[in-house]
Amino acid sequence: MLDTRELGRRAGSQHQVSPTVPAPTDLGIEVLRVPEGAPVDLDLRLEAVMEGVLVTGTARAELEGECARCLEPISEELEVTFQELFVYDDSRDADLDREDDDVSKLEDDLLDLEPLLRDAVVLALPFQPLCQDDCPGLCPECGARLADDPDHTHDEPIDPRWAGLAALKNDDD
Repeated sequence: MLDTRELGRRAGSQHQVSPTVPAPTDLGIEVLRVPEGAPVDLDLRLEAVMEGVLVTGTARAELEGECARCLEPISEELEVTFQELFVYDDSRDADLDREDDDVSKLEDDLLDLEPLLRDAVVLALPFQPLCQDDCPGLCPECGARLADDPDHTHDEPIDPRWAGLAALKNDDD
């Protein structure tokens, strides 16, 4: 929660803040996330407007996860930008409130950045994170990491229709 009282509801007044906050739980996707409690550096500009407070800013955090192809650990830094209007909770236009339930609201001049931060981070994450752009992944037969052994091969698979004959041949040897 961020206090906006010092803006005083005077349209045009601004305030810059740069807090470092702990990351909330489940900030990310299954294979790539910001660890819970990790520092998230925020750089915010709060602007009072007629309807409420316009929040513009950036967030920086360290991501941890695993490659979607080879399951190797990934660690990288993420920076996202966001902007959101938080309307005053004593809004004079009640019809607007009924029409749009997705409007972010100030509660007692406090704004909750967690939903905004969560949306910005999740939308910025790659759908399938990779350790490198050309990651070859794992061998489908034995699970060996192909980046470690690029010449990895297996014998040709035996056609199941001929497997009985191959067993007979092996018995003769």
